[in-house]
Amino acid sequence: MEDFNGKMAVVTGAGTGMGRELVRQLAAKGCHVAMCDISPDNMTETEELALSETTHTVRLTSHVCDVSDEADMLAFRDQLLTRHEVDSLDLVFNNAGIGGGGSFVTDEDRMAWEKTFEVCWYGVYFGSRIFLPLLVSSEEGHLVNTSSINGFWATVGPGVPHTAYCAAKFAVKGFTEALNVDLQLHAPHVTAHVVMPGHIGTEIGLNSTAAHGGPDLERMRKNLAERGADVDQLTDDDLNSLATLQGERFRDEAPTTAAQASEIILNGILENRWRILVGDDAAVIDELVREDPESAYQTEFLQRIVDRGHLEFFNMR
Repeated sequence: MEDFNGKMAVVTGAGTGMGRELVRQLAAKGCHVAMCDISPDNMTETEELALSETTHTVRLTSHVCDVSDEADMLAFRDQLLTRHEVDSLDLVFNNAGIGGGGSFVTDEDRMAWEKTFEVCWYGVYFGSRIFLPLLVSSEEGHLVNTSSINGFWATVGPGVPHTAYCAAKFAVKGFTEALNVDLQLHAPHVTAHVVMPGHIGTEIGLNSTAAHGGPDLERMRKNLAERGADVDQLTDDDLNSLATLQGERFRDEAPTTAAQASEIILNGILENRWRILVGDDAAVIDELVREDPESAYQTEFLQRIVDRGHLEFFNMR
């Protein structure tokens, strides 16, 4: 694929973050896009931004869809085929994701664990299962699945379990790598790309809290107490404000913006790289984990990353 002009793309999780930036940059390059998200208001903003910035005549459509629900995804497919009047796709970005459900051992909130896993894994599975035949029908197809550094390093730092998200992102990475072998045998004109972002400036923290119905105040109190905080002095309003502040800091203090991340992803597709690390931090962590996987979950391992100039945000939490 030499460029995106005139191509047809699907982007999930397009209301904010990398999904929004992918839509904006694809439209700017003349690509038609069908986007989905659970927030129609956010998609409206994405569409307005994209159309105001492109000099091309492109078709952009928005579809309300929960990617973890197969019926929703099937309806999304049927709607976009009708509205765009196409019978094939060139690009599919399985980008939607949320965090949450940290501990498996304590089973603090099984529903939160399963919801996180379902969005991050089944969103990719259903997106691949449902849209792959349309990519196979094209002259050249690209399936772009968003994993994470947490797809090869299952932690966000000492003392913070992160099992649901990591399990899902490991699954996405392994599935995409295995799928490429399958595609080489049965549809060699289609490439599956696994995207592994580091710390990217997106609203995933804020969106994840909203997706789970607000912050888990009991868990927050427990985690803060384990770190020595005097939680008796914190009201529920204080904790809600703290959760919002953490989400905003994650977005605003990231070393790589969502726009930069999306540019890296699109360039990776044009270069036909199936493995796309996003951010200098992702490259360094990948290198360190490969060098010494046995030590990857020891406390001092994060310090090695920080000493290389990355993930200071997680070290300071």
